[in-house]
Amino acid sequence: MAADLLERDEFLLALNQSLLQATEEHGRIVLVSGDAGIGKTTLVERFVERFVERRPTSVRMLWGACEALFTPRPLGPLYDIAQQAQAPLRVTLEGTSNRATLFAAVLTELTQAPTILVVEDIHWADEATLDLIKYLARRIHQMPTLLILTYRDDDLSRDHPLRLVLGDLPARDVTRLRLRPLSEAAVEALAEQVDRPGADLYRATGGNPFFLTEALAWDSAGVPASISDAVLAQVSRRSPAAQRLLELVSIVPNKIEWWLVEAIGAEDGATLDECLDSGILHLDGEAVGFRHELARQAVESALSPARRRALHAAVVSALLEHGVEQASLARLAHHAAQAQDSALTLRFAPTAAKQASDRGAHREAAEQYRTALRFADNLELNQRAELLEGLAHECFLTGQMSGAIQAGEDALAIWQTLHIPLRVGHNLCWLSRIYWYVGRKAEADHYVDAAVGLLQTLPSDKELAWAYSYRAMFAMLAEEAADAQVWGSRALELAEQLGDDEIVIHALNTRGMARLQAGDKHGQDEVNQSLRLALEHGFEEHAGRAYSNLSSYFVRFRDYANAYDCTSAGTAYCVDRDLDIYTYQMISWRALAALEEGKWASASEDAATVLGAPRVPPINRIQALVTLSWIRVRRGDPDADVLLDEARDLALATGELQRIAPVMAARAEAAWLHGDRARCVAEARIGFDLARAHSNPWALGQLSFWLWRVAALTQPLSGAITPYALQITGDWRAAADAWEQIGCPYEQALALLDGDEPAQRVALTILERLGALPAAEIARRQLRARGARGLPRGPRPTTQANPRGLTPRQLEILLLLAEGLRNSEIADRLSTTPKTVDHHVSAVLAKLEARSRAEAVRLAYELGVLPHSATH
Repeated sequence: MAADLLERDEFLLALNQSLLQATEEHGRIVLVSGDAGIGKTTLVERFVERFVERRPTSVRMLWGACEALFTPRPLGPLYDIAQQAQAPLRVTLEGTSNRATLFAAVLTELTQAPTILVVEDIHWADEATLDLIKYLARRIHQMPTLLILTYRDDDLSRDHPLRLVLGDLPARDVTRLRLRPLSEAAVEALAEQVDRPGADLYRATGGNPFFLTEALAWDSAGVPASISDAVLAQVSRRSPAAQRLLELVSIVPNKIEWWLVEAIGAEDGATLDECLDSGILHLDGEAVGFRHELARQAVESALSPARRRALHAAVVSALLEHGVEQASLARLAHHAAQAQDSALTLRFAPTAAKQASDRGAHREAAEQYRTALRFADNLELNQRAELLEGLAHECFLTGQMSGAIQAGEDALAIWQTLHIPLRVGHNLCWLSRIYWYVGRKAEADHYVDAAVGLLQTLPSDKELAWAYSYRAMFAMLAEEAADAQVWGSRALELAEQLGDDEIVIHALNTRGMARLQAGDKHGQDEVNQSLRLALEHGFEEHAGRAYSNLSSYFVRFRDYANAYDCTSAGTAYCVDRDLDIYTYQMISWRALAALEEGKWASASEDAATVLGAPRVPPINRIQALVTLSWIRVRRGDPDADVLLDEARDLALATGELQRIAPVMAARAEAAWLHGDRARCVAEARIGFDLARAHSNPWALGQLSFWLWRVAALTQPLSGAITPYALQITGDWRAAADAWEQIGCPYEQALALLDGDEPAQRVALTILERLGALPAAEIARRQLRARGARGLPRGPRPTTQANPRGLTPRQLEILLLLAEGLRNSEIADRLSTTPKTVDHHVSAVLAKLEARSRAEAVRLAYELGVLPHSATH
């Protein structure tokens, strides 16, 4: 009714402007959000109607919707869209193409012609659909498309996957429209048209357009207490046949095909006309659905358990008689489970899980396995174990590590009970990987050793080769280079005998990295060979691992030119394939490189990106945590300790030098800057003792340096890297020159601090340029002790516009800081998480060289980054 579009002109205007940009410049994204019943669909429908009236052939329409199934169908909206698109996309979707091919087909489709693409109700989207949205958003400039996404934000939890997707959208390309309830004046105007008391209506409905529409149709005295009351009152006035039809339609989210209604024998055309005339249902091509999801939910919630089960059973039976389609697997599993039909649930849920996994909807795949397991009490033990293995794998891929461990342990126990050693070995090996990712090294080592011991008693096959390769990987990660090469060679030899390319690739990668750790530069050839083979054979995960391992090596050994080349190529490859686990590993290493090169704003931004990302395993958080905390330590920020404590706890649990050394070096430096000699020794000693047992000269040199700084070490140890050794032996000038040549200004400044007055003045200049306030103050004290005069007071704000290049998202954050919003309020405004906002705020502070939020806002006004018209 007309009420639906009162007070919506500004939103229609914004949609028109976005469409103009999308068709004449480059693609745009519009987010339409608001409470349930606020009129999101109505707004978009009216916008499209008006556009079609004016320019009927210039832009095509594609429309898809997410369904409120308990476990959504993978890429559900894409099936809707494909029916409206050109044939190639339909063929690709109906085939067995992998997700990368399918996503590329969607992109190709959208580059063909100017398009309005609407995806409704993305708060119900499956994981693959959310990944598709991210994929398109990253490429929105390549297509003349207006991508309109609607979603409810009234019950969006802080850890809802959608929040993380919305927070990752490119801010410069997004228009956010949050629909507000109608004003009291608008409600009163509508009430007058039907001679109803406006004040009562406004108090009851809160200006919600859908509730208001239902309340205006209420023909009893007073006002309905809830939307449910209003809807059910309408239903009660329908004929018994119409009520039965409404009950059937209510158990099928989104819409139900009319052939399905007829197959069940629900009612005839006259009954449908009655429901359409009442406005409760509407036709959508050959399907029928409720005009609003809230109405469907109201009717469904009023069903008795027995009636609900009977209706679901009728639907699944009719679907089966009609013929099973691959696209219907999630739907069949949904109705079978709701009908409490164990046999059919176990028939469809595992297959639906595999389909979801193939489409990249791993969260939905895990839910399908959970659904199957609820009905698995009477299954054979081996079948139950296979379901548990599937659940463990999908939980791992979605970052549900505790669930992965529990399911994996349960599967292992079953195989042990059944005395099937090959499956026991497989699960031991798999669990070792999961335990490593959560930073539980002792369990990882125990399980992989058990797998090797067991599988060696059986005829050699690929499970043993994998166990060897995993054993090599854990040794390499622990920097036990000799062990890693032995196990890697065993894995490689067996894999080549078996002709298993995947294990060959994995083993080559591991052995090559171990050789590099031992100082054998030819190891890089093996890692490069692993990468080449992975690319040739399409093993995307192994290609990502090769890029990530090489990036880590280059950064840890301070070869920054190669590090940036590798992370650039690697992140581009992994982003295109949604290999987030390796993308974030490389971004973490890039952040550390930027920190060491004195590019603290870039380092802070990269670290914040990782820490704000969804489902980052603990093992991958460590590097980002230590980088961000190190920046805060060097800047003198007061909140560095919290990050350092988390980094220490995670790093120590791994037992790995590459995690522990930088954390303990950062903690030792923090203690030195605070003048706490005892704590500096204690922190450095933890990493130092571990570094002495390995062959990494950089880690040994760095931790030796901090012990020397507080007189706990007098001579460099054999194997310590040259710049540190030079400084420890007193040759500060050579050390400073070496650091300058490598490209590490902070370390260069610390070397110059040990020099004469001119050297210390240079050190002070470098430290002030970096924003290293605590170290700069130490330099001033040393210079004053020498009697130096004319020392600068410290860095002053410049008046340059947008210093150090704030990103669009950081400018957005800064504007909200200027409004005085807290992180939780900013998170709500931007549909992201408070933790993500915290990391963005840290990046803003780093770029503006501010020590507090208030100082950041003040500096932003002084620098002209924020206009003075913004709220102070």
